[in-house]
Amino acid sequence: MDFNKVIENNKQNIKNIIRLITKEDNEDLEQEVYVKIWKNADKYEEKGSIKSWISTIARNTSLDYLKSSYQKVFRTSTSDEFVMDSIKDKKSTPENKVISLERQKRIIDAIEHLKPKFKEVIVMCEINGYTYEECAQKLNCPIGTIKSRIFNAKKELAEQLQDLL
Repeated sequence: MDFNKVIENNKQNIKNIIRLITKEDNEDLEQEVYVKIWKNADKYEEKGSIKSWISTIARNTSLDYLKSSYQKVFRTSTSDEFVMDSIKDKKSTPENKVISLERQKRIIDAIEHLKPKFKEVIVMCEINGYTYEECAQKLNCPIGTIKSRIFNAKKELAEQLQDLL
């Protein structure tokens, strides 16, 4: 396993997973994921894709980080008010949740109504985090075709969702 190549090919995916779970960019967590990949490289069995194996490591590392952060807040806090402030999400009102859900539904609906070839590349690259190269390889087409489809799909989505922008 060429460690440098594996890291380069999965760097953005690892960052995306960490950001999705922890809601922050965290270089320390990224480094921790790289170390775990390196230490456990001999345990990787080529039954599934290496990308999903790495994604699982990134996900579990991020979840462990959240658990430890949660515990630190409750062990170090003495004031009930401090605890309530750290738990309470100030942006998470019922109204904001409804607005967010409606927005998500509109975006999903817009993606569902894309031409199949546009939908396919948007889901692969923008949602699943594949690089253009990986997408081109999986779909067995030139990278220029992938870029063109992404551009056209985003253009179509922007037109459909203009009021959300």
